[in-house]
Amino acid sequence: MPLYHPLSYFAISKLSLTSFRPISFPGCLSSAFSINSMDSFFTQFASVSSLKVVWRKDCHLDNAIEKDKQWRMCAKVVKEVLNEPGQVIPLLYLERRRERLRLPIRIETFLHQNPGLFDLYLDRIKPKTQQVPFLRISDRLQQFLDEEKRIKAENEHLLVKKLCKLLMISKNKVINADKLLHVKRDFGFPDDFLCSLVPKYGNYFQLVGSPGEGKSFLELVSWEPEFAKSVIELRAEEESKMMGIRVRPCFNVRLPPGFFLKKEMREWVRDWMELPYISPYEDISNLDQASPEMEKRNVGVFHELLSMSVFKRMAVPSLGKFSEEYRFSNAFANTFTRHSGIFYVSLKGGIRTAILREAYDGDVLIDKDPLVGIKEKFVELLEEGWRERAERERLNREAVRKEMERVAIRDVE
Repeated sequence: MPLYHPLSYFAISKLSLTSFRPISFPGCLSSAFSINSMDSFFTQFASVSSLKVVWRKDCHLDNAIEKDKQWRMCAKVVKEVLNEPGQVIPLLYLERRRERLRLPIRIETFLHQNPGLFDLYLDRIKPKTQQVPFLRISDRLQQFLDEEKRIKAENEHLLVKKLCKLLMISKNKVINADKLLHVKRDFGFPDDFLCSLVPKYGNYFQLVGSPGEGKSFLELVSWEPEFAKSVIELRAEEESKMMGIRVRPCFNVRLPPGFFLKKEMREWVRDWMELPYISPYEDISNLDQASPEMEKRNVGVFHELLSMSVFKRMAVPSLGKFSEEYRFSNAFANTFTRHSGIFYVSLKGGIRTAILREAYDGDVLIDKDPLVGIKEKFVELLEEGWRERAERERLNREAVRKEMERVAIRDVE
């Protein structure tokens, strides 16, 4: 049975400057829209919640999440070991945590499938007890961890900029520190960024309270005008320089496969797109929560947040944690499905993930954050181990084959 979601608009391609030309797609499947009144723009906006569209799966963007499962699972296990005292753990203890780690295979199987991450050795959990297998990080993994630190150090200015921008978008330029800790990996922040990064840049940030107690907040100390420009605005400025004419900031919009815009919806799209772009960094205290301008602003905020994320995608519940700071409504998640030409919501992994369409070509991330290099180095480490395992298995098979041939020849003789 098809799923239905509220729809705000589906645009067709990149809509720029001040005009929108209706375009049809012969041969595409159509979706049933019910519009009670299209008499005026405000009537159209008021009735948008009644518009329905069949939710369509995007296999390419789903695959972008699916193919990352292996390295994410490995990274989760590595983090678990690194968080242990001395960065060592009894194999038995790690096995007991499989359910919490959502690891679908036994630890011994995991180690066999992913060689090169850890070294096994024998030690005692307590004095005078029997020796048991322990895990510690391998020299190869340590080299990766050193490389990870180097990449983050080289991009420290980018991390500071991201953190400033997150605070600059917020309502009072203050965000709960625990909420920031929850999304640290989405934006590439180090695990200890509140201790290592924030105090180092006292000209930008001030930490109030103690993280982990629920009453700690990160405040913006000074406004940096250079950071107060969104990806949309910077792109418009760059296009203006190239074309020699002023280009109005606008969204890159891609109509999902299988959709056809009826005349009424094309008119709605045209009216919505002609609304002025509202920067996420502007003061919107005077905007009504239900106004079309607020809808335009919210789309811009989500676009900016996803653009700052390392993989241009984030779990919808993680974004929802900032509803108060960024003035999202309780039904904020519908924004992604209303604007499916800009975003895609994947249901892979049993969690809704908002993805920025323009950042991907099929399932390939094309708009790469510099911190993506960390993931690529980790994948190289994993692939090296996988190749070694495949070679060992090939040699074992070859040895078995030769032994069987030798036995067969002996039996004949």
